[in-house]
Amino acid sequence: MKAVVFDHYGGLGVLRHRDVPTPRPRAGEVLIRVEACALNHLDLWVRQGLPGIPMPLPHISGSDVCGTVERLGARVRGVRRGMRVVAAPGIACGWCEFCRQDRDSLCASFDILGLQRQGGYAEYVVVPARNLIPVSSQLSPVEWASVPLVSLTAYHMLLTRGKLQRGETVLIHAAGSGIGSIAIQLAKWRGARVITTVGSTAKIAKARRLGADHVINYRTADFAKAVRRLTQGRGVDLVFEHIGPATWQGSLSSVRKGGRIVTCGATSGPDITMGLRYLFAREVTIAGCYMGSVRELRAVLRLIETGAVKPVVDRVFPLRQAAAAQRMMASRNHFGKLVLHVTEKQGH
Repeated sequence: MKAVVFDHYGGLGVLRHRDVPTPRPRAGEVLIRVEACALNHLDLWVRQGLPGIPMPLPHISGSDVCGTVERLGARVRGVRRGMRVVAAPGIACGWCEFCRQDRDSLCASFDILGLQRQGGYAEYVVVPARNLIPVSSQLSPVEWASVPLVSLTAYHMLLTRGKLQRGETVLIHAAGSGIGSIAIQLAKWRGARVITTVGSTAKIAKARRLGADHVINYRTADFAKAVRRLTQGRGVDLVFEHIGPATWQGSLSSVRKGGRIVTCGATSGPDITMGLRYLFAREVTIAGCYMGSVRELRAVLRLIETGAVKPVVDRVFPLRQAAAAQRMMASRNHFGKLVLHVTEKQGH
């Protein structure tokens, strides 16, 4: 099969579009013919190497896959060949205490497709059958591929960990990111007031079209001061944080007394500092978020099927241009998801 592979960590130049062996599904697994695979910022970190996280080399990135079932491994039930599916990117054991509580990402054996195992920058990928979710033809494979990781994480952050309620105000960073564009829609579906940030004037109207009530250009204004002004000095009930040190202090300043911060990312770096007195005196709750469960992804997909939430795709690249797609992701000059078009569905 054709795949985009790297043999060692490094810059964009390590990515190679070449022939590699087609994987074979083991018991409980399914071979998917990949139609489309979306990019995530995780892909850039994987290519550069993540200390302490073992990755198979040569490596194939890609956590967000939509495709059709090509072959079934032994003991697979309830799945048929030719079925169009998306793959839940978080892979857990399915039977430990955390899996039984639908807290998949806390499973001791939790892996992410395209991180600890081979991913979807390829014509075929192997995925456990329990991670497959059938999808309709209502959306294209490119649109479905743009959904899993960011939508699951946004749902887990806002609803499960953040406990966002109707009538609350939430600050969502980076409306133009894949996760930000979905989070705005989920928050509006929940009945919240949304304040969001963007990095250019061109993105303001796009953020408003997604439902944002207020849009702050963080390059021309201090977002924390703007939030205070928009909330009459009170602050927001919830901060949707996925940037890290570049925004952390402002996020902490933006949350009201007794409010919450949910965080899932460290795009601008892994370490922060903050004053503990400010944290405990204001009784601010900070919740970490790491993807979510297959059950939560099913819930998001139901919202997408009804049209309550819509995928936001900026640009589609052919598989061989994965390096160009990653270059655009690093530039942040996009709004929504970047997706690789891999193969067309074939008749059977």
